[in-house]
Amino acid sequence: MNINTREIKSFFYSQYFSDGLRITAGILLPSLILLEFNQFDLGLTFSLGALCICVIDNPGPVTHKRNSMAIGNLCLFLVAAITGFARLNLYTLGLEITLFSFLFSMFTVYGNRAASVGTCSLLIMIFMMDKAQPAGNVLWYSATILLGGLWYMAFSLIFFGIRPYRAAQQALGENVADIAKFLRIKADFYLPEKDIDDNYRKLVSQQIQVSQHQDAVRELLFKSRVLVRESTGASRILVLTFVDLVDMFEQIMATHYDYSEIRERFKDTGILNEIARILQHMADEVDEIAYMVLSNVRNRHLTDFNIELEKLKLKIDDIGKNNQEISNLVLKKILINLRDLSESINNIYNYYHSKAAVKSTELRGDVEYSQFVTHQDYAPHIFFDNFTLDSGAFKHALRVSLVCLVGFITAKTVAQGHHSYWVLLTIIVILKPGFSLSKQRNYQRLIGTICGGVIGILILSFIPDTTAQFVFLMVFMIGTYSFSRLNYVVSVIFMTPYVLILFKFLGVGLLNVAQERILDTVIGSSIAFIASYLIFPTWEFDQIQETLRDVIVANINYLITIAESLSGKITGTTLYKLARKDVYVKSANLSAAFERMTSEPKSKQRKVKEVHKFVVLNHILSSYIANIASGLVKKESQLPHAEALKLVKKSISVLNESNKKLLGQPIEFNIGKTTTVSDTEKVELSAEDALLKEQLGFINKISYDIAKITDNILQ
Repeated sequence: MNINTREIKSFFYSQYFSDGLRITAGILLPSLILLEFNQFDLGLTFSLGALCICVIDNPGPVTHKRNSMAIGNLCLFLVAAITGFARLNLYTLGLEITLFSFLFSMFTVYGNRAASVGTCSLLIMIFMMDKAQPAGNVLWYSATILLGGLWYMAFSLIFFGIRPYRAAQQALGENVADIAKFLRIKADFYLPEKDIDDNYRKLVSQQIQVSQHQDAVRELLFKSRVLVRESTGASRILVLTFVDLVDMFEQIMATHYDYSEIRERFKDTGILNEIARILQHMADEVDEIAYMVLSNVRNRHLTDFNIELEKLKLKIDDIGKNNQEISNLVLKKILINLRDLSESINNIYNYYHSKAAVKSTELRGDVEYSQFVTHQDYAPHIFFDNFTLDSGAFKHALRVSLVCLVGFITAKTVAQGHHSYWVLLTIIVILKPGFSLSKQRNYQRLIGTICGGVIGILILSFIPDTTAQFVFLMVFMIGTYSFSRLNYVVSVIFMTPYVLILFKFLGVGLLNVAQERILDTVIGSSIAFIASYLIFPTWEFDQIQETLRDVIVANINYLITIAESLSGKITGTTLYKLARKDVYVKSANLSAAFERMTSEPKSKQRKVKEVHKFVVLNHILSSYIANIASGLVKKESQLPHAEALKLVKKSISVLNESNKKLLGQPIEFNIGKTTTVSDTEKVELSAEDALLKEQLGFINKISYDIAKITDNILQ
């Protein structure tokens, strides 16, 4: 199938499009139904409540959706009522905007879902600013908005109740597609014409996407107890696929080599292009799995890798025979990696084509799986503990509060249009805790509003038919909510014409609304941009020390799983996988922080080259640890040579020193009394032990390199 056609079809099967349909229906239905009963104004009020609550309807377990939307509805009513009374006096309204902007922006301390509750509350505050309701009607109007929010909550929960597995299935399919992209980037390391440093940048950037989607799938699978506990074929397939998928990602991560060295060594053999070609074909197979998961279509293999790998083996053997001075050992290791990857792909295919494969695979209890998800603490002291300028959330809340007050004054003095609340709306949407995210949103909002405004004017000017305009309205609404998490600038391009068409149906002048929206967006964007630079700015380098420390601690714990295996202790699979997950999550956080740092003003960027080198070294280190750890954990207990254990302990010690320099607590590591082969005994190392010692030596070298680059960053 043509790749563009496949991508389009995958989008329509994805959770993004599903979200767009659900949210659009949830907002539009009250207005359309009540229109039939000549109660359109009441329907619009219902839709306003639904519009605010849909902000909370993010991917996640149904129980989390239910609880957060219930709290959101409570805030919706209270804020709508308070704003309805506060707007009767300009000064009380200004005071309310200042206090509520701070309060609800502080919700970020409790994570993304709580932050969305805060955003929902700020939205209804902004929408109520210009609602000319008499004091006696405020509570009734607020109750009507609440009914709209409750309608959307019920609609969303029923939607997920009908197909309880679909959200997890969609998130899983998108995660598979992310790993296919990651594998393609890995394949490029074997192509001599590809720049290695540039490829590392792409790799760590893609790792962020993989990690974020894996977290989303973990939440949906392991926090939704029904999915883990139920013994239905659908739930088992989803859990088994995800478990194997994480193992596959580890295999891809573990296949790290000195690419400069192998390019130089085998540049004239043509073998590296062959390896890259096979990896690309494997990425195609992984893409097929992604489409299969999303669409529920049972596809067959595109390629028989047994034949491909057998041909590759013959070529590798020929290189060993014909070039005695060149060792082909590294090529043999790559071949083993490719065979393991092929086996992982086959296993996942089998889950979708063989019921016996699903039934025969053991599925562990949810007690074990529950350890793989983070649990948000909602204790009140967390909120108050952040009342310090050392807290990024506190500085962000202060910034939002002050800027909203400035925006409110501007809206009442400069931008005196009929919809001047758009200034505040723009500020709320654009301002993020970090400068780089605010800058990105600012640019996207401006471009999207201008482009969308032009599209909206053209449609309303040249397509007078109201039925056609209503069809466009629905298409633009679906596009707005489908792309809100996928591509924000596209979402805004869809949003602006949908707003213009909506106001046209409400009898508001076209050109006046378009001009006002663009002008208010420019004013709001300008205020937000200046504020993000001047008012309590948060620069990534000021927080990078904590991120580096978290990564080092995660790698130390990962190395401890190796040390325990080498000491003769059987490391539990769960413990090992938890350490592995922690490394991947913390590494993705570091990569994301580095990307944000590079988008900040040049004058605020410090030690960028050093941080980038740390990111690359961390990727290499975790890849080598994964290579060794995955093999050791599968083995029975053993009595290793003392030298191997000594190398691991030395690496842990070096990383602990860097951890202490980054103001972290050293990780206590004591394996106790272990039985090892004495240093004084003359023991002939097997080829496997020699390879292990070589790999551990390289880990030791990388640990020292990380220690040096950490010193450079801290200087």
